[in-house]
Amino acid sequence: LKFRISSKSFFQVNPVQAEKLYRTAINMAKLNMESVVLDACCGTGTIALLAAKYAKNVIGVEISESSVRDARYNAKVNHIGNAQFYCNDAEQFMHSLDEKIDCVFLDPPRSGMTYSFMSELKRLEPEKIVYISCNPETQVRDLRILKNYTIKKIVPCDMFPMTPHIEAIVLLQKLNS
Repeated sequence: LKFRISSKSFFQVNPVQAEKLYRTAINMAKLNMESVVLDACCGTGTIALLAAKYAKNVIGVEISESSVRDARYNAKVNHIGNAQFYCNDAEQFMHSLDEKIDCVFLDPPRSGMTYSFMSELKRLEPEKIVYISCNPETQVRDLRILKNYTIKKIVPCDMFPMTPHIEAIVLLQKLNS
């Protein structure tokens, strides 16, 4: 896929590893053509647009206006019609969402998510959550809130070789699913 990334938008600086990271996350989710996917903190739409090929519908939400403009442009230039992008606070967006979500992708900033966001995610009750994080400490803190989920798989991805930094992809499955 082709991506436009504005100067105020976030994108992984190691594109070769970023492709591996996102492909791994999407493969872990095991989406199907009935899946409705939410990409919270979607940035320029990278994960959402890659997942769109395997899902019925993908919804991206991002608080950065320039990133949402890029995501919409990226969907158009890549001829992807089953992905919609909204500029909103992800927690507020989830609270007003009336559609059943099967899978949530979450790739937050290093600071992780707020307690109230994670509580809203828990209330949404998607079957699966794929949480990608560049900070394992905040990832663990956030995952502790999701007591109605079990960790099915964890995959590390070395985005910056020869440094202590690592991305961790965690697949969570709702209990009793």
